[in-house]
Amino acid sequence: MKGIIDRFETNVAIVELENKEFIHISKDILPHNCKEGDVIFLLRDGKVKIDYIETEKLKKDIDNLIDELFE
Repeated sequence: MKGIIDRFETNVAIVELENKEFIHISKDILPHNCKEGDVIFLLRDGKVKIDYIETEKLKKDIDNLIDELFE
């Protein structure tokens, strides 16, 4: 399952899934370098991995939208 870290609250990350639902994930199981906006994979074994390629693509898409907005 794939999601995007929306924000952090106390000891949990609020993650938006592809189906637009939000879930809470304990910070304890996240990679130490996770940050808001990261695309993550929730693996069947309970581990979480950052999808660096999708995260970078998402950031570029957002930057392009912002640039278009201010043209």
